Amino acid sequence: MQSRALSPGVEVLQAWFPGRGFDKHRHDTYAIGVTDVGVQAFDYRGAARFSTPGQIVVLHPDETHDGRAGDRNGFGYRIVYVSPARIHEAARALRGPRCPLPFVREPVAANDGLASAIDAAFEIEPEPLAVDGLVFGLAEALVAADPSCASGPAPSRLDEAALRRARQFLEAETTRVIHSSELEEITGLSRYELARQFRSAFGTSPYRYSLMRRLDSARSALRRARPLAEVALDAGFADQAHLSRMFHHAFGIAPARYRALEETRAPR
Repeated sequence: MQSRALSPGVEVLQAWFPGRGFDKHRHDTYAIGVTDVGVQAFDYRGAARFSTPGQIVVLHPDETHDGRAGDRNGFGYRIVYVSPARIHEAARALRGPRCPLPFVREPVAANDGLASAIDAAFEIEPEPLAVDGLVFGLAEALVAADPSCASGPAPSRLDEAALRRARQFLEAETTRVIHSSELEEITGLSRYELARQFRSAFGTSPYRYSLMRRLDSARSALRRARPLAEVALDAGFADQAHLSRMFHHAFGIAPARYRALEETRAPR
């Protein structure tokens, strides 16, 4: 069993059990997971439930459940625990202030939106904007799965001035990790309202936009004869390995290989 706290109110866990997993208990968070291998069986809301590989399990805050293998082969899963306060704040940004806390009636189902968010949770760095994007994605999928959240028009207003300030700030700050509170102060928008508007205006999240500007800065630095470790630190990455991982994910090539290719193209 491996767990990792991404930020206050957001934690991920990956586990495998050969038989009985855990006795009856309850969380004060949403527990949103995907079964990876085997059959996951659990008692929930007065009935036995079963989840097979690829299916999503949504357990609501303060609801009792247990967990066990549904057959002799055991089961494995990945799960995200997120506080209802964070989900509710994001849901209000998506559907307006009257949106209730999302309630998914079917605890086991196929859900591409939640599956993508769970995958992202195990790949992202524990940076504030990245975690905000994760919570926003989870809330968006939960809201879509709850018919009661669909009443009334969704917010569509864009604060062009605030969005311009956010973008200019992210373009200027390419040497460090940006905190959500900084963007809230600059724009006057909540982090999830900014996430909604930013995606509508620019087609991406504040985190992704910030990350790509930092990687652009690193890419420019790679064209000069500087150690990769220095390039990484100057672009706000923890170390050279962190830069290499994010660079390869964004551009499909390692930083060292990119530098070598640039050197072959440079005029002599």
